[in-house]
Amino acid sequence: MDGHFVPNISIGVPVVESLRKITDLPIEAHLMVESPDHLIPAFAKAGSDVITVHVEACKHLHRTLQSIRALGKSAGVALNPSTLPSSVEYVLHMVDLVLVMTVNPGFSGQEFLPEMLPKIERVRQMVDEAGLEADVAVDGGVSPKTAEQVVRAGANFLVAGTSVFRAKDISEAVRELRRVAEEALKKG
Repeated sequence: MDGHFVPNISIGVPVVESLRKITDLPIEAHLMVESPDHLIPAFAKAGSDVITVHVEACKHLHRTLQSIRALGKSAGVALNPSTLPSSVEYVLHMVDLVLVMTVNPGFSGQEFLPEMLPKIERVRQMVDEAGLEADVAVDGGVSPKTAEQVVRAGANFLVAGTSVFRAKDISEAVRELRRVAEEALKKG
């Protein structure tokens, strides 16, 4: 977050560098910034495995996704609540992840926007119809109360902040979120 594209400022390159030193787990950098093209090389060098940019922040989305891939990284594209799924139609083949924002980006603890469920369904449909392996991710208001809905709508990648980090027991919160998501997958 750069304080411009969204009002807050958060994790930057030094944090990614520090995390990369202590883990081999995948690190995804979700760039909620006005000019992501200038930051992509630094996040790639710092150790990000996936770099996700917002449609609205990219003057030339196709070129931005090409630059992420040229650095050997997986590319993600995020859709704000008012952004149409069709905005990624002609670059869908270039992405490994489509992130549907189910809140307006920039603040933790917001209420899940249920009107985003049809958007998740549409993005899943687009990915499947194109025969792609891209993940359909959801970020915003994800909790055990909303996980079943988003998984049933087609999400296979859940981003949870407040429901995990404000829980009394973080490990238990993660287990519960996984349990609900896995049950939703079984139900189909």
